[in-house]
Amino acid sequence: MTEFTVWAPEAARVRLRLFGGTDHEMRAEAGGWWRVGVPDVGPGTDYAFLLDDDDFALPDPRSPWQPDGVHGPSRVYSHDAFAWTDDSWAGRQLPGSVLYELHVGTFTPEGTFESAIERLDHLVALGVDLIELLPVNAFNGEHNWGYDGVCWYAPHQPYGGPDGLKRLVDAAHGKGLGVILDVVYNHFGPSGHSGAYAPLFAPYLSEQSNPWGRMVNLDGPHSDGVRRCIIDSVLMWLRDYHIDGLRLDAVHAMPDSRAVHLLEEIAVEMKALSTQLGRPLSLIAESDLNDPRLITPRDAGGYGLHAQWNDDAHHALHTLLTGERQGYHADFGSLEALTDVLTGAFFHAGTWSSFRQRHHGRPVDRQRTPGRRFVAYLQNHDQIGNRATGDRISASLSPSLLRVGATLLMTAPFTPMLFMGEEWAATTPWQFFTSQPEPELAAAVVTGRRRGFASHGWPEGEVPDPQDPQTFVRSRLDWAELDKPEHREMLDFCRRLIALRKSRPDLSDPRLTAVSVQHGDQFLVMRRGNTLVAANLAARAQGISLPGVARQVLLATGEGVTVMRDRIQLPAETAAIVAL
Repeated sequence: MTEFTVWAPEAARVRLRLFGGTDHEMRAEAGGWWRVGVPDVGPGTDYAFLLDDDDFALPDPRSPWQPDGVHGPSRVYSHDAFAWTDDSWAGRQLPGSVLYELHVGTFTPEGTFESAIERLDHLVALGVDLIELLPVNAFNGEHNWGYDGVCWYAPHQPYGGPDGLKRLVDAAHGKGLGVILDVVYNHFGPSGHSGAYAPLFAPYLSEQSNPWGRMVNLDGPHSDGVRRCIIDSVLMWLRDYHIDGLRLDAVHAMPDSRAVHLLEEIAVEMKALSTQLGRPLSLIAESDLNDPRLITPRDAGGYGLHAQWNDDAHHALHTLLTGERQGYHADFGSLEALTDVLTGAFFHAGTWSSFRQRHHGRPVDRQRTPGRRFVAYLQNHDQIGNRATGDRISASLSPSLLRVGATLLMTAPFTPMLFMGEEWAATTPWQFFTSQPEPELAAAVVTGRRRGFASHGWPEGEVPDPQDPQTFVRSRLDWAELDKPEHREMLDFCRRLIALRKSRPDLSDPRLTAVSVQHGDQFLVMRRGNTLVAANLAARAQGISLPGVARQVLLATGEGVTVMRDRIQLPAETAAIVAL
């Protein structure tokens, strides 16, 4: 006997359609749920639902598997059937970890969960602790970034479906790597179309809109069921797929006027699940609000999330290294801005934002909030892919400045994250790519993408066509680059840098109050306990005074570094990590 259920609170009639079988009337139950039990039906059975008297078959809003794409029938799937081998896995906590963000479809030439497994040894040797997968839930078409997903419960079939994702997680755990999954609960698909059938069953969407379509209904009529659907999805990824944490996409686009915000509700249930499973689970938010309440513990009046992405850290580093000032980079670019970030996490902390034309953010309590709650990066999928040509920072910087940037990232008091290929200064771009089957929607994506760059200073003609298959192909990592000396040198440096961060307690100390920074003419010295990080950003050599007597150079980005008691001589575009 298999029980089929679906939430459709406004329907007068719901039928279950079994493909290769018959239709079954479902009975209404409390709370808008419909249910029917069917004997002699098990895993592998294809099914769909019919609403009211319409004969159009709709996939399950909670479908665990869409083997024929988002328009096809759902398939019964048993989570108990998978043979896990990670019984000894104790989890991987976020504090002290180094993250590695990757997109399954472009991480390898094959673009599957299975092929990603073959590259896990590379990540182990690099020294990262947690891989962060861009969204993998089912979307229409073969490939895109994953943020147009329409099924909150079903892994994308071209990647390998449910079993493929489980094999990847199982293999990662076997090699000591945790897995974070990026999830999107702020909208359904591209502008609410292209396989987004859930809103036909219930009021999943509000009348408000965000840049990606109508917002999810978190606080209106019937929002209890919508929230339950999201929370159950969260718990499923963590429990049934053994995922170690989630990154919640664009939570600023999830307005919730209830007394208990959905984010807090998720944090509470996630903590209970963590206790039950006996392993740490991490909840990371992407937010552009610069609001520390997200990561403030619940007993201190916050939402209780474990961390949030920190774009200010990216902007401060990127602008200082590249000299770019357009768009949202306008207020950054100075050593003062980087100092504010290194010591206080946010640059915009109740201060004026010229890009927004208003004051923005709120100060972080440096005494109570550890830096580890902020995920920092020199590059990520947004900061590369949302450039006109998807060019990485390595296309703009000299190899020497690139190593300086990596050093500042890995020695800051935050949780550092790399984007796939960054460790060897990959030359492949990472562009915005889609494969929308509907011509009108495809055209709208292309037009909207090009128009959107006008406000950021990029001519429309420079923007690649997202629908062109070559845009996707160009974005694949070229692993053959590792055979080239310049890329191998960068990889070796990143390995040594990560290893030093982990072996030197000063460099993983998350206390913002334990960080002090002095800077001058194109140089900066950051003190982390008895460890100093000195960086010369100038195109000339400089002698820099140190706040203490140097005993040893632990790691330098280039040759020619010399120390003389409380002074260091740094060649052009060079950084050094020094022990006092």
